[in-house]
Amino acid sequence: MFTCPLGTGFISTGWMELLKHLKKKLVLLFITALFLFLVFTVKTPSTYKSNPKPSGSPSACSMRISEQTITPLNNTKHLLVSAYMDQRVKDFDIRIIGIFRRDSIQPLHCFFCCAGHLSKTTPATILQHPDNYGFPFVTTDVMCQIPQNCSATHVTLLTTPDKQSPSNHPWLPIRNKDTVGQKEENMQFDFTICISNLFGDYNNVLQFAQTLEMYKLLGVNRVVIYNTSCGAGLDRLLQSYSDEGFVEMVPWPIDKHLNPSRGWLHSEHGGDLHYFGQLTTLNECIYRSMERSRYVLLNDIDEIIMPYQHEDLMSLMNMLRNQHPNAGVFLIENHIFPKKHFEPSGRFHLPQWNGVPGINILEHIYREDPARNIYHPYKMIVRPRMVEMTSVHEVIKNFGERYKVPLDVCRIVHVRVALLGSLTLEQLNVDKRLWDFQEKLIPNVDKVLKRVGMLNLTQN
Repeated sequence: MFTCPLGTGFISTGWMELLKHLKKKLVLLFITALFLFLVFTVKTPSTYKSNPKPSGSPSACSMRISEQTITPLNNTKHLLVSAYMDQRVKDFDIRIIGIFRRDSIQPLHCFFCCAGHLSKTTPATILQHPDNYGFPFVTTDVMCQIPQNCSATHVTLLTTPDKQSPSNHPWLPIRNKDTVGQKEENMQFDFTICISNLFGDYNNVLQFAQTLEMYKLLGVNRVVIYNTSCGAGLDRLLQSYSDEGFVEMVPWPIDKHLNPSRGWLHSEHGGDLHYFGQLTTLNECIYRSMERSRYVLLNDIDEIIMPYQHEDLMSLMNMLRNQHPNAGVFLIENHIFPKKHFEPSGRFHLPQWNGVPGINILEHIYREDPARNIYHPYKMIVRPRMVEMTSVHEVIKNFGERYKVPLDVCRIVHVRVALLGSLTLEQLNVDKRLWDFQEKLIPNVDKVLKRVGMLNLTQN
């Protein structure tokens, strides 16, 4: 049979084409397999969490990390709030801020997660704050020493020195680990205000908006508020400030754990704890601000620490620091502007603020002289790294000097119910310091009230 040579060449060419096609498929298959290998073996970056889990072996430090601001301590009647690196006191490394029942103090032991392994326990030193005002629960610091060869990331407290299952105990992340060696001038904020707590149905929207906008003009960068509850209007305003990053809202559900008092003295007001835990939140705020703010202002929600010879707080503090370089606590005298007395011209009774709940502080210019023959409270501007423990009107422990700022240099503008209610207008001082800021203050207040839907636009 005759066979055409062309047929043999055609068959060879066909095999070559088939081999090329298979080779392309193999290359494509290899690339696909390599891609899938990379996808499933290379981890993507994790998102930031405020309470990061420690690195290392999960089996060694498997734990229940508390993400709450108030955490019950197992086998006790005590509550834990937060833990901070604090090596300013000899022989200690960690300060745990808590709320302890005074008649149930027992020995405790510090237990650490050390970036992958559990530590041995170390004995805890329990420091009750002296200001308990007769209440059964008191702000308490627990001091711990980190054992050697432990890069501690989290801490908990045990009632016995024996290691117990870490999964059964709430662990607190250790904060302020970057504070050592950090310079004040390199901090994120110059000024932080600590508002100890909100509770009940407090809804003084207008005064609070004016106060926050006034503090912005004075150079404040952050306001920290511990919030148990407040009125609907104020809650809306605070959420707006929180969204822009000016206000930091810290949930404070103390009423879910204790029966907090609305007063300051147990014999008169009852309850478990002074003023919804005011002393605890003030101390917690100082430590929260220690690695990020040069100065902390400790005052109430209706108080403005007002410089009278400077246009902003930084100018004031630069002068005070030059004159008193070793001072870490600056005491500011409280001055009450009774809300029952109004400026007679009515120039700041603005129609766009009609219907906004709260006090218009621009309408109150009459100031009481403090009754200095009795106890007269101060509020404070502090350098947080120089404070160890504070009360409401004075620090309990600090590392530097304290200085009372003259009232002609700085004082508190506090519009509220009169303390000396029997005084007539003629016996009060006229003080229009707030009016110096009215050209910027009023439009700024209008802007924030409009943003939350509270500005009375029909009157403009």
